[in-house]
Amino acid sequence: MRITTIIFIFLTSWFSNLTAQQDSTAGHLLFATVDNGDTIPVVSMNTYYVWELRTFASKKEEKKYNRLQRYVKIVYPYAKKANVLLAKYEDEIAAEEDPRKRKKYYKKVEDELLAEYGEDMKEMTTSQGRILIKLIDRETSRTSYELVKEFRSGVTAFFWQGIARVFGQDLKSEYQADEEDKYIEEIVLAIEQGRY
Repeated sequence: MRITTIIFIFLTSWFSNLTAQQDSTAGHLLFATVDNGDTIPVVSMNTYYVWELRTFASKKEEKKYNRLQRYVKIVYPYAKKANVLLAKYEDEIAAEEDPRKRKKYYKKVEDELLAEYGEDMKEMTTSQGRILIKLIDRETSRTSYELVKEFRSGVTAFFWQGIARVFGQDLKSEYQADEEDKYIEEIVLAIEQGRY
């Protein structure tokens, strides 16, 4: 008897939600459009990407892709965190006209990143560093060179660009989702959808 009561309550609440379009007192709002006298509900859905099953020309290519996938999974959280911290302080940084006080905000962002991820970043390979540079540009819409220049100075950015060049990296490299970095983009979208 008790289960039937629960089912009855569930069904009545479900039906009341269906009629919420007509009943404004129900507290629900459904968007709809009227086309030739028919009311058609408009539903907003998340974007979901579908790719064909990946085939590889050789085992070597498959290993290379799997390694890229592993590296992107490792460094993507760092790029996301950098973007979150920049967004957190963005308004305060933009409002501050004094360059010294602005540098203090940048120092806060840097300190938070280093406190949380500093030891992990020291363990990164150069390939992971290259991917991180690309993903930071993807997330923040600024190259790593521009960020170092903002955080520190042009001289420091030039110095670190020189060090990066010695190790075959480029802090000025930009993220190209449709060209050079299409596999990284594919992996990131899969991560965001919860596939990895």
